[in-house]
Amino acid sequence: MDWHVSCCPILDIKSFFGFESTVEKIAMKQYASSIKKGKEIIEYYLRELEEEGITCVPRWSPCPPSPTKPVVPLVIPALPITPTISIEAPPERVNEIQGCKEDKLDADYIKRYLGDLTPLQESCLIRLRHWLQETHKGKIPKDEHILRFLRARDFNIDKAREILCQSLTWRKQHQVDYLLDTWSSPQVLHDYYTGGWHHHDKDGRPLYILRLGHMDTKGLVRALGEESLLRHVLSINEEGLRRCEENTKVFVRPISCWTCLVDLEGLNMRHLWRPGVKALLRIIEVVEANYPETLGRLLILRAPRVFPVLWTLVSPFIDENTRKKFLIYAGNDYQGPGGLVDYIDKEIIPDFLGGECMCEVPEGGLVPKSLYRTAEELENDEIRLWTETIYQSASIFKGAPHELLIEIIDASSVITWDFDVCKGDVIFNIYHSKRAPQPPRKDSLATHGITSLAGNNVQLIDKSWVLGQDYSMVESPLTCKEGESVQGSHVTRWPGFYILQWKFHSMPACATTNLPRVDDVLATLQVSSHKCKVMYYTEVLGSEDFRGSMTSLESSHSGFSQLSAATTSSSQSQSSSMISR
Repeated sequence: MDWHVSCCPILDIKSFFGFESTVEKIAMKQYASSIKKGKEIIEYYLRELEEEGITCVPRWSPCPPSPTKPVVPLVIPALPITPTISIEAPPERVNEIQGCKEDKLDADYIKRYLGDLTPLQESCLIRLRHWLQETHKGKIPKDEHILRFLRARDFNIDKAREILCQSLTWRKQHQVDYLLDTWSSPQVLHDYYTGGWHHHDKDGRPLYILRLGHMDTKGLVRALGEESLLRHVLSINEEGLRRCEENTKVFVRPISCWTCLVDLEGLNMRHLWRPGVKALLRIIEVVEANYPETLGRLLILRAPRVFPVLWTLVSPFIDENTRKKFLIYAGNDYQGPGGLVDYIDKEIIPDFLGGECMCEVPEGGLVPKSLYRTAEELENDEIRLWTETIYQSASIFKGAPHELLIEIIDASSVITWDFDVCKGDVIFNIYHSKRAPQPPRKDSLATHGITSLAGNNVQLIDKSWVLGQDYSMVESPLTCKEGESVQGSHVTRWPGFYILQWKFHSMPACATTNLPRVDDVLATLQVSSHKCKVMYYTEVLGSEDFRGSMTSLESSHSGFSQLSAATTSSSQSQSSSMISR
């Protein structure tokens, strides 16, 4: 009996041997995670010190105890580390962040709207948002939108900032924020474009179905042209963003992307018609640049033998992170284990894929040749779609500013402007002259053989004019940095001729990528001067009630409609812009 009792503890220890091994593995995993998190924090502070120009930090040594007061040991209870702002942000930034209620990213907000973020990722989001607030004065995209661009560049702030600013400028230039309200799809798209939204997948993501194999790509291109097809695809993406916001509210968890199901039944060599492939590649390029990380999953079903040919043409233009989200099924493989039922509820699988749910996506078919349009008609329509924006673009070179003439008949008129600095840094000036300048010298750099690169470049002020005699400055010069979006106004005091001038200021901002753009390379090869770009819109208001000045643009920068919350200043600028339409 005694022997039996003494052996029990030994048997108990052996029975828990597997449990101890599991606990040890969990502990080691947690330890490795803590080490990794600590490394992220240390690297963050090292980068902060480098940006401040600090290259040497003296070794820390404890302060000597005060002789008059006994040293009382401070005991701090161990607390679990949570991903809060204080972990990543230095003290001065914590105060700045806490001072603005909109900038607080508490755990509930992250979990509810953004999803899982490491402390370093949260810090990147805050830093990029603060940079946008400094340049766009608070009217910035929502955190979800900023986060998409950060994820697309693996949270490299400089690279994400570059593509985000380019996208925001593109959205503004082509009025993409108003696309869902202004774009009306032609009837031929309603009848023959084989795509549409269909419920949602198991993760709550909006589900878009495209029956590409049944689509007459050649007929659509011949009947509509590239621009109309591109506008239609952009409206689909804008609708997808709206549905993601709605599903975030419905499912009470962050839904930031959608699922696309592409049915390739019927795909053959006629779909590889060269102009059609060209239009497809352009659409992919625009979507990749302006809607990163919006595709959560792409299900390609019933891929035929010709699919590898199409994939070879298209895949190089698709981001590597996006390609990882592709699931390709040949034949009826999608009906077995690991197929559609893993991603879509059985009751909403479309009927043409063997399900029981009626799908309203058009079946397509051949577009009647009677709807085809001539090349001239398509070209004119595409020019109209491309130029219908109220904004104009201009290139600025060292020694060649871009100038805009505005004639004022009635004193106390109001000149308003809204411009984006797309590339480089510029100085913005406003001048007044009693006499009209000579006819503008346009594309003055054509002698260098780069007329097409110079784009819209007009010079009005003659070199013989003397400042203070022939013309005068009516506002102090304003230096505008690359990426800034500026609005402002000037109340005229005299009739006559006013000249708005954008002048080259300094070297363009540091490149954030090692891949140069084609136009930059060509410009460098053909001319030694540097180049800046602006996109602008101006309007003259004949109202004495309107009051503003050049300084008002400090607090009046452009908003981005459905991507950001509405504000008084952005609403005001929108209403003034609508007058000219």
